Amino acid sequence: MYQPRTAVIGAGISGLTASKMLADYGVPYVTFESSDRIGGNWAFGNPNGHSSAYRSLHIDTSKHRLSFRDFPMPEDYPDFPHHTQIKKYLDDYCAAFDLAANIEFRNGVTAARQLPGGGWELETQRGEVRHFDLLVVANGHHWDPRYPDFPGEFAGESLHAHHYIDPYTPLDFRNRRILVVGLGNSAADIAVELSSKALSNTLHLSTRSGAWIVPKYIAGQPGDKFYRTLPYVPTSWQRKILQWGQPLTAGRPEDFGLPTPNHGFFEAHPTQSVELPLRLGSGDVIPRPDIARFDGHTVHFTDGTSDDFDIVIYATGYNITFPFFDPAFLSAPDNRIDLYKRMFVPGIDDLVFAGFAQAVPTLFPFVECQARLIGAYAVGHYRLPSESEMHRVIVSDQQRYTGHMLDRPRHTQQVDYFLYEHDMRTREIPAGARRARAQGAPRWAAVAATTTGGPQ
Repeated sequence: MYQPRTAVIGAGISGLTASKMLADYGVPYVTFESSDRIGGNWAFGNPNGHSSAYRSLHIDTSKHRLSFRDFPMPEDYPDFPHHTQIKKYLDDYCAAFDLAANIEFRNGVTAARQLPGGGWELETQRGEVRHFDLLVVANGHHWDPRYPDFPGEFAGESLHAHHYIDPYTPLDFRNRRILVVGLGNSAADIAVELSSKALSNTLHLSTRSGAWIVPKYIAGQPGDKFYRTLPYVPTSWQRKILQWGQPLTAGRPEDFGLPTPNHGFFEAHPTQSVELPLRLGSGDVIPRPDIARFDGHTVHFTDGTSDDFDIVIYATGYNITFPFFDPAFLSAPDNRIDLYKRMFVPGIDDLVFAGFAQAVPTLFPFVECQARLIGAYAVGHYRLPSESEMHRVIVSDQQRYTGHMLDRPRHTQQVDYFLYEHDMRTREIPAGARRARAQGAPRWAAVAATTTGGPQ
């Protein structure tokens, strides 16, 4: 069995699941983590700045969809756990499989260079130079804030939702005129929290495209328990059924004063919120259209109206960023990166990505599914198809998962977990195993098999 010296960048959910599967296959690996703790985005107050969690955050996906297959979430957890419970779950996962033994904390990768003869040279926070045969990139994609570019200048205070903690941190959000820009889950949560009459704010919510708001509960059960895409039924038919049923379960956005979305249901990522429709209906949150321009404290909107504000909070998404790669080697402009099965760059067979998707209903089982392929790939039980076939499938998969969606940076990595997992389990992993049996190990794995010793 091939045992390539493997490096994993990041100890969030993607890095942890990849590390666990590498350990299951007996692959010698090191996980490099820039922080002093695991959890990435779910480590509230993460010293490396990579957590976007705010103090009141509860996950929007129910625990019934979150659990890893080999490590169920505690039964006594509520339907929608608080971020501290998600962090404990990940801590327990790490402890159960002794993953911390291979994690180097406070030693993130600062530079990663592919060597001419194969393999990788990594520079780390400690000033070390390390060499590996296989590189797994799992540094996450919810930590580099993306800001919109509006004409004019705003004279008040502004921040991205990434930096929001609570009504008192990092600013005093009381007795203020606040504009929240965006209509995703974070925008909804922050608007609800800061619109409380106890804070004496005036809260406006600006949206460009609108959004469909879905309830967290349907018939007394978490709504996502009823969601499952069927692989043998045309997805266009399934979307039509969902689009027909959406107004019956949650109403239409314009019922609450929001603009009519410029897309059909599930043609952009929906927003989950129980409280936002109530706050809109109560007049605590005032809906506004897109921003036309800034003029000092005055914000002009595209419908010709304007108002004065003290604070603007941008809940406008994140950039996919790889700070350890030379941009000329690899980057993701406008969040676009062409990956085979959301994992492999054609022509670079000793590099694997984990977790770079906006998975519906959640990322947790998605990264566990990817980890199974990572383990098989590392030991030579899976082999990639030809580069031409990889390029063909990339285009086909992109059309399958995002062809019906708005062309926005937020949706470039959209994927339906149920369709993805079915494809990986029934087609891709078995096909890769057949290729491995027929062709043998790839070049990088064969080279790794001739070396001795563990990761350097």
